[in-house]
Amino acid sequence: MTRKLHLNAFLMNTGHHEASWRLPESDPHAHVDLAHYVGLARTAERGTFDSLFLADGPHLWGRVAHRPAGALEPLTLLTALATATEHIGLIATASTSYNSPYNLARRFASLDIVSGGRAGWNIVTTAGAEAARNFGLDAEPAHAERYARAAEFLDVALKLWDSWEDDAIVADKASGVWGDDTKIHPPRHRGTYFSVEGALNVPRSPQGYPLLVQAGSSEDGRAFAARYAEAVFTAQQTIEDARAFYADLKSRAAAAGRNPEHIKVLPGIVPVVGSTEAEARAGERLLEEHIVHGHGVANLERLLQLSPGTLELDAQLPADLPSEDAVEGAKSRYTLVVELARRERLTVRRLIGRLGGGRGHLTFAGTPEQVADAIETWFTQGAADGFNIMPAVLPSGLETFVDHVVPILRTRGLLRHEYGPRRTLRERYGLPRPANQHTSTSTSASTALLV
Repeated sequence: MTRKLHLNAFLMNTGHHEASWRLPESDPHAHVDLAHYVGLARTAERGTFDSLFLADGPHLWGRVAHRPAGALEPLTLLTALATATEHIGLIATASTSYNSPYNLARRFASLDIVSGGRAGWNIVTTAGAEAARNFGLDAEPAHAERYARAAEFLDVALKLWDSWEDDAIVADKASGVWGDDTKIHPPRHRGTYFSVEGALNVPRSPQGYPLLVQAGSSEDGRAFAARYAEAVFTAQQTIEDARAFYADLKSRAAAAGRNPEHIKVLPGIVPVVGSTEAEARAGERLLEEHIVHGHGVANLERLLQLSPGTLELDAQLPADLPSEDAVEGAKSRYTLVVELARRERLTVRRLIGRLGGGRGHLTFAGTPEQVADAIETWFTQGAADGFNIMPAVLPSGLETFVDHVVPILRTRGLLRHEYGPRRTLRERYGLPRPANQHTSTSTSASTALLV
């Protein structure tokens, strides 16, 4: 098999399961421990993962009573991880709603330079009134407006990353000329949301610009992904839904004039691995037993935009929930959770148990062979180009996956045995280095790094 899996390690403090921090093996302070993240990054690199990913948001989510709260700023943390690793890509979430294009473009260009071309940006629009109120707003902007702002934000960022041509630095000591001013191109952008005059104060980075990642699956999210995204983190509970999403996104990309192979679809999976299926199920039950249901109810009411006290643990979801169109928050995640509860007729208690491990992503408990079977099936049957691996417990869940599932995937020809000569994150994902928009087509064709 020539087509290979793309694996991304989604790292979240003590693990994706909300009760992971309560296990005896877990360090409740791991979320601010650099050594913890260095160890995880090196483990993922040992497993020849394409990349690792840090989620983020510009507000304190939920109550600190629930689980380890707060996080190190991801671009700062990834810069540290860049010096502790050699191959693995480094992807961070950053909001287009609560950042400015100039500062963010500079930070990602800097990370790409420091890491030797391994930076990626997970582009989010940030739902929720909590974040809005941290930035002087009374309520979150409407869903469509957030995506319109995101589109202009990214257009400006692309202009900034291209504001230096690749050969703008001359460094001619004899003549005393360090750079070529004719190869600096200020954006001089005037738009609906942003006004940005000058060129970036960082040269063009090794990748040209970071790998562009997106995670929204709403109608607005899919349209944005089809236009811009090069990797998409998504959540589906069934292979049928995953295949439908995969086909839809690839067709949208083609309709937008893009090569569908240049957009990689990576569903999230929360693997709980045991030497036997019974052992894996026992590990899953142990985590569920440590869930504090009061916290789960509060989180679910927040997601569903219900008043506190609306949900009853041993009852099903209310019948009169609003449609996705009426929701201004995380639309696609709202629909996924409601459809899961309706399809399986789950009580609130059981729904909280299902969501505790991955917040709506696919959870799978089984032996290494069974986990590998599930990954192979989705990969070979048109549902995925790879997976966002979301260990329920860290570091043990990632170590188990790398030590026991990765060798099976390698034996089956689905995953590389070693990284090889390709160096940048774009190369890992089979993507060309983008030509600078200010370089002539003939010149860029001869100098672009094609994979």
